[in-house]
Amino acid sequence: MATVVSSIPDQTPVAKPREIPWVSLAWFSVLLIVAYFPVLKHLVGQWSTDEDVGHGFFVPLVAGYIVWQRREALMAVEYKPAWWGLGVMLWGAIQGYLGTLGAELFLQRTAFLISLVGLLLVMGGTRLVKSLAFPLLLLPFMIPIPAVIYNQITFPLQIFASRVAETVLGWIGIPVLRDGNILELASQKLSVAEACSGIRSLLSLTFLSLVYSYFFDRKLWMRWVLLICTIPIAILANAGRVTITGILSEYNTELAHGFFHSLEGWIIFIIALVMMVALHGVINRIYGWTTAKEARSA
Repeated sequence: MATVVSSIPDQTPVAKPREIPWVSLAWFSVLLIVAYFPVLKHLVGQWSTDEDVGHGFFVPLVAGYIVWQRREALMAVEYKPAWWGLGVMLWGAIQGYLGTLGAELFLQRTAFLISLVGLLLVMGGTRLVKSLAFPLLLLPFMIPIPAVIYNQITFPLQIFASRVAETVLGWIGIPVLRDGNILELASQKLSVAEACSGIRSLLSLTFLSLVYSYFFDRKLWMRWVLLICTIPIAILANAGRVTITGILSEYNTELAHGFFHSLEGWIIFIIALVMMVALHGVINRIYGWTTAKEARSA
């Protein structure tokens, strides 16, 4: 008996990949930017004038690049709009308004991020926000720390850096007298100002540690480890910078000011960055040894 082979083609529907809703993205992005334009304009202006937050220009760019890298996974997420996101947006609007009443820039700027999260909830739901959790967590790095907290952090850092410099300079035989955050040398008087407190490198390095661990190590716990370890690295590196400034000023007072002082800051920052990368390698080596040992004993 002859076998009949069906020539009917397979009618199983093939799901078309979801396309990026460029129109909706553009529309809601424009609305959000227009609503917070005065706040964002002032924020960008501070990035260009305040060196402590100069890295703010890179934060949205890096976050946007990470989102673009994940675009296929994001389009595969099942969007279920969470309408309670409207309440989150309302919260952001109220906080922004209260910030204008008290001239509190931090409240106004964080209100923008709150409204952004609310908008994402309305557009795609909690799954979309979870998928964007990491780039969203990077965005607060573009907002300067409130002045009250900033002052509480910088002064102890100034004192620590000046104490370390005083101790090291004494060890190598350079006479120094410290009065608070001021170092009196034979050649001149050095003041460890807020700009030399290390807060600038601390903020930049913590941001870079998260970005570095994201691109070079997929272990989630590594991001937290590098973030925590970067803090003492930045503080010690800045204390080393103040010490080196004291040493160089004994040979030439001009080396403690202007271009040479700024160049020294960049060199120390690069050294701190290399220390972070080296620490990452050491931690990974220890982790590899531990994992291999556990595998052999299993």
